[in-house]
Amino acid sequence: MSQRIVSPCVGLCSTTVGDSVCRGCQRHESEIRDWFVYSDATRREVMQRLDAWRARVAGEYLSVSDEAQLEAQLVRHRIRHRPDQPALSRAVELLRVGRGRMRDITRYGLQAHGKGLHLSADELHKAIATALMAHVEARRHHSGFTHSTGSSP
Repeated sequence: MSQRIVSPCVGLCSTTVGDSVCRGCQRHESEIRDWFVYSDATRREVMQRLDAWRARVAGEYLSVSDEAQLEAQLVRHRIRHRPDQPALSRAVELLRVGRGRMRDITRYGLQAHGKGLHLSADELHKAIATALMAHVEARRHHSGFTHSTGSSP
């Protein structure tokens, strides 16, 4: 039996204001529009790509020092996440939701490093979100995004 693949939508869709890539979930407008007609395999590919981008970008700013602590905080704050989601992708979700309340990210199983040193949780979120959008836009322009499948050729 296959597990239902839930939409990565986080309820902050910026495609409605003219962005071609959503600032909330980093999907292209066609991926958002076509999500419910995608096969499970295509949905899984999109999720894996999004997770990989988030982990790669977030890894320039922070690391996960305690996965169990991160998991406990995600559950405590009722932040939607998936069992197969990489820890750094989960950390991006935690920062998105809790950035205004987090005073010490080490209490959430996270450790700032590299570009993230000396940044608050809010500043980390802003820096990661900005870098993620720049990465997604650069990849989309560089690889020639294919609208019909939601993937690069």
